[in-house]
Amino acid sequence: MAKRERRVGYGWPTLLAIGVHVAALLLTIIKWPASEPEPTSSSVVQATLVRAETATDQPQQTEESAPAASQAEEQTPDEPPAPDTNEEAPSEPDETSVPEVSDTAVEQARAEAQRLQEEAERAAQARAEAEAERQRQQEEAERQAEAERQRQQEEAERQAEAERKRQQEEAERQAEAERKRQQEEAERQAEAERKRQQEEAERQAEAERKRQQEEAERQAEAERKRQQEEAEAARQRELAERAAQANASSLESMISEEQQSIANAEQAREAANGFKNLVRRYVEQSWNLPPSASRQLRAIVRIQLLPTGELVGATITQSSGDAAFDRSVINAVERAAPFREMSELDASVQRQFREFNLDFNPEDIR
Repeated sequence: MAKRERRVGYGWPTLLAIGVHVAALLLTIIKWPASEPEPTSSSVVQATLVRAETATDQPQQTEESAPAASQAEEQTPDEPPAPDTNEEAPSEPDETSVPEVSDTAVEQARAEAQRLQEEAERAAQARAEAEAERQRQQEEAERQAEAERQRQQEEAERQAEAERKRQQEEAERQAEAERKRQQEEAERQAEAERKRQQEEAERQAEAERKRQQEEAERQAEAERKRQQEEAEAARQRELAERAAQANASSLESMISEEQQSIANAEQAREAANGFKNLVRRYVEQSWNLPPSASRQLRAIVRIQLLPTGELVGATITQSSGDAAFDRSVINAVERAAPFREMSELDASVQRQFREFNLDFNPEDIR
């Protein structure tokens, strides 16, 4: 805000000057004792002008009182000289001239008072105009200060709004980045879980395949033992029957027949083993292993033959778990057939090979 100007008071000096002029006017009107001669009009005017100057109003009234004094001095020579009759009696004052001098002084005092009042009014008006100008400047400064404050406030609000939008956009960008990161992390975890489940399923399938393979081998071994036990039981029954028949024949005949039976059985067993090995060798020669086959694969195929050795059918009874490996075994059996050597076997041996199983494993191929 603008600095407040120091106000200079002119009210009291003006009133004091007016009071001094009124007092001087009263002094000129009052008649004093006749022992002293009455002053002339010029002296009265000069006394009035001198007494109007006060100590408090001297800086402002010096220039104003100077023209008044010079005017009074100019008026003095123009006054008409006193008549000759007065010169003869100087000790007696002229009473008729006193009212005239008093009226002139009164008029001059009134004019001076009027002038001083007008000067005071002009000074007061100037002070009022100065005060109005000061107040206008103060209001202008306050208006400009208010406009500057409002501009700064609007600028601060604009910057605050821009900062708020920037922070909001930054928060949205970070939220979007976090959402993408979480989505990618979820997809990565889902992919890892899928791979883990796939590997677990493959591991369980491999374990199940091995279990089924072991179970098939166990069952095949049990079947082989059962067949051997049945063959041995049949042989024992046959021996018992022959022993019963030997009770009616001679001991030598019975011993000879037993030996012949044992020799025939041994020969039949050797022929059966030889035919089975022959079939395996023919099939292995016609077997083309697939590139994906490993040494751990194993398949059991059931072969059905006619007495002439022709192939009736070949089926997988125990799968290796590899479809290509199983198809290669079936193709090898079909390419190796027919097996003409079967017609050379005895009828009892042919019955054993009308339907039999073969075990195929890449490790057995030499």
